[in-house]
This record gives sequence, structure tokens and C-alpha cells, in this order.
Amino acid sequence: MADTPSMIDDILAEYQGLEMQLSDPELHNDPSAARKVGKRFSELQPIIQTYDRLQQAREDHEAAQEMASEDKEFADEAKRLEQEIPELEEKLTDLLAPRDPHDGDDIVMEIKSGAGGEEAALFAGELARMYQRYAERHGFSTEILGLNETDLGGVKDMTLSIRSKQPSRDGAWSEFKFEGGVHRVQRVPVTESQGRIQTSAAGVLVYPEPDEVEDVEIDDKDIRVDVYRSSGKGGQGVNTTDSAVRITHLPTGVVVTCQKERSQIQNKARAMQVLAARLQQMKEEEAEAEAAEGRAAQIRTMDRSERIRTYNFPESRVSDHRIGYKANNLDAVLGGDLEALFAALKDAERARRLEAEG
Repeated sequence: MADTPSMIDDILAEYQGLEMQLSDPELHNDPSAARKVGKRFSELQPIIQTYDRLQQAREDHEAAQEMASEDKEFADEAKRLEQEIPELEEKLTDLLAPRDPHDGDDIVMEIKSGAGGEEAALFAGELARMYQRYAERHGFSTEILGLNETDLGGVKDMTLSIRSKQPSRDGAWSEFKFEGGVHRVQRVPVTESQGRIQTSAAGVLVYPEPDEVEDVEIDDKDIRVDVYRSSGKGGQGVNTTDSAVRITHLPTGVVVTCQKERSQIQNKARAMQVLAARLQQMKEEEAEAEAAEGRAAQIRTMDRSERIRTYNFPESRVSDHRIGYKANNLDAVLGGDLEALFAALKDAERARRLEAEG
């Protein structure tokens, strides 16, 4: 049973401490600190609520058993609680199990058109809208940090920030972390006059953007900063100043852009945050790869060269190649209806995690 007294006692003590901090007006003078405390409080809340329900169910079951011989209603209640208690125990065990440490984090998503020219760019734009719609339906805010469009409204490349509107145990990373890789589309392009099916692709990269980026120091001599005019469809200027910023990290070749702010200084500051988050993720990926040598590959991958999913228009089919998922609801999926697909990916991750724990 996972709810060992020491583990639960530690969590209860931490939860009570966080509750006291949140009730202190001084904390809210520092928005960053308040968000951090609120986030941790939200992470622990489901554990505390489930533990309280379990304790209450055990007490009620004991009382119902004592009264069962005198009253049939109490006997029925005791039977119901006998079924509920193992369910709550299982739920608590799952909540206490080791999790991905980034599950509560916000994310940065990069979407780039791949092979297929204009058709690939149009598909990349559809992927971006799909993620934005899903995010809106699930309480996340989205913000375009950088965008390079084609004349037909396709996306050559886009950088998107997805954030929780409220602190949560399950942040944007827990929802979108499986999306990194190559997404392939099969359809008759709007640019095709012969009616032939064409295969195009778009690459998606997802990485967490924690409240605080640790263990990453960026030396000024290691970056090149370029300033340019923010551009939209067809390269037309969105604003009249050269405020967009592109930062190249010379040792790794990582490039990040930000053009959402009017101020060049603000764009540079935001681009540096994104760069730090990207470099931290690369560092963690390297450490993970070293630790995973000799083990089966994990379901999640940041390798953009891996083909993870195919969107087949003639058959209205979506196929995720990592878990063998198939569904014939392509229009709904592109409209942001990703719940069933994401649930299947989470179930696969949970199964692998439990298998790894023995």
C-alpha cells in the first residue's frame, strides 16, 4: 500500500505549510514566488483530497459494519464502501507514484514545415490551429512568440507558448509532451491540379518552460543576437520598428525568435527565457539518454526525425505509430478533439512506468 505513514505525514506537513504561506499577504507581493507556492499546492491537493476521502471511507465502513446486523441499509452501505475503498487506495497509489517532474510546467512548442513545399506549410498551420483549439478547451492560454508565414497563409515556422491559466498538477507539458516528432499528412493538395495524393510533413518540437530554469548559464560570447522587422503573411511588416529578435546559441546551433512584443528589449528577454528552457531540456535529454542505455526506449521522444503520426485525408484516419492508435475522425482531431488520442498516449506512458517500476 503506497500511503505509508511517513510519506503521507511528510505531504500533510508540506501541504499545511503551503496553506499558511498562501494565506500570508506578503507572499502575494512577489507574483513569481506566489505562483511557485500555488503550483506546488495544486500538485499536492489531489493527493490530500483522495487521502481524506479514503480515511473517511474506512471510518464509515467500520461504523456501517457495526450497525449492519441491526439495519439492512447499513449492510448495503458497508458493501458499497468495501468496493470504494480499494478504488481509492489504487487512486492514491497512482497519485503517490513517481511522475515526470515537468508535468506541471508550461511549454514552448516549435512547428516547422518539412518536405512538401507549400502543402507542408499549410499542414503546419493546421497543426498549430489544432493545438491552439485543444489548449483553449482545456484551460491553457496560447501565445505566438515567432511566426514566419507563406503567401497562402501556411506556416514555415512558428514558436508558440502554451501556459496554464491557473496553477495545476497537470500543466501543459503533461498534455503536449508526446507531440514532438514528424507529423505526416497524406492528401490531395490545394496546389495539385491532377488530383494526386501527396505526402507532406511538418516537424514539432516541444519542451517544458519551468518557472525557474536551473543549471543553465548562457555566456554573452556564446550567443549572436539579430534584430529584424516582425513579419507576417508574405513578409509584410506587422509593426514599423525592427523589434523582432533572433538569438543563435553558437555552441549548439539552437535558434530562438520572439516578435510578440513591441519592444526589442522585451523580445530579447523573452527569447533568452525560451533559449534557457530549450538548453535545459537538451541537457536533461542527454542525461536521460545516458541513464537509459541498455533499456528500452521511452515512449516520449524529442527526436524530430521520428515519424510519430500520420493524418490520412482520403480515409479520414489518424494513426499514431508509437502505440498503434488508429481513429477515423480526422476532421474532429484537426478541430482540436485530441482527448481520446492523448488519453491513449498517457495510458501507454503509465503502463511503461509501472512496468519499469517492476
